[in-house]
Amino acid sequence: MHIFVTGGSGFVGRTLCRKLIDRGHRLSCLIRTGSEPRLPESSQIKSITTDLFDSALLAPLIKDCDAVIHLVGIIREFTSRQISFKRLHLDATRSILAATQQAGVKRFLHMSANGARNHAVSAYHQTKWLAEEEVRKSDLDWTIFRPSLIYGAEDQFISMLCWLIKRLPVVPVMGNGEYCLQPVPVAQIALGFANALDSSVSLGKTYHCGGADCLSYNRLLDEVGLALRKPKVIKLSQPLALMRPLVHLLQRLPPFPMTSDQLQMLIEGNCCETEPWLSDLGLDPVPLRSGLTYLKNP
Repeated sequence: MHIFVTGGSGFVGRTLCRKLIDRGHRLSCLIRTGSEPRLPESSQIKSITTDLFDSALLAPLIKDCDAVIHLVGIIREFTSRQISFKRLHLDATRSILAATQQAGVKRFLHMSANGARNHAVSAYHQTKWLAEEEVRKSDLDWTIFRPSLIYGAEDQFISMLCWLIKRLPVVPVMGNGEYCLQPVPVAQIALGFANALDSSVSLGKTYHCGGADCLSYNRLLDEVGLALRKPKVIKLSQPLALMRPLVHLLQRLPPFPMTSDQLQMLIEGNCCETEPWLSDLGLDPVPLRSGLTYLKNP
């Protein structure tokens, strides 16, 4: 197949591109100018740096493709640089959908997020839901993926936990740390996308994608500590009544590692029912300890 991929130079995109070229697919990857070196090196990949928000420019580039995979998304806004959830989630999705339809391509795979829903509290989940609605009302043969927390080498969240555990004698915890997460390996997400390309059963379906273990944030810290050969992680709970206003104040500073939106999503939890995703796409659940073995050999 010839596949058009948006966001191919990102964390998930790089892993997915490697999986697709291993299967013999040709890729046209729409990426940000300057991120070309982050793409896997392969004669099967062509990089494109045109305007994501101009469907008239995109349509001719998609015309000869067999499928479109839309991965573009952000976890944090920088509105002074026009990097907002509305623009990168909703507006970008509308543009790529229009271009796909203009090009006459029918197969469309879309990256959303677990927790996307109508009337969500966080702007991240709100805009992910609105983008899903645009996909659902199209006449394309679509599949939507809603991953939980994705982890792997070069991720953000588990890498941040590693940094804290390695450098601090006591790791701060927002609230009581009993909210639950279901981390899923990036390789598993990539495999799900790749398998869906050959699966008619996935048409018109929205899949929740998570790992084998749903565990509390406190226990996740312990599991990451074990993977780093630090068997005891000392934690200090920070009252949410104090942390919410502090995060709201400091989130304007780019180096600060959390925003109010991210705090809200963290304490909401992030677990899901994964059976349809696993069974439809021929996947096996990956236990967290197996998935974290890469931390032992950084």
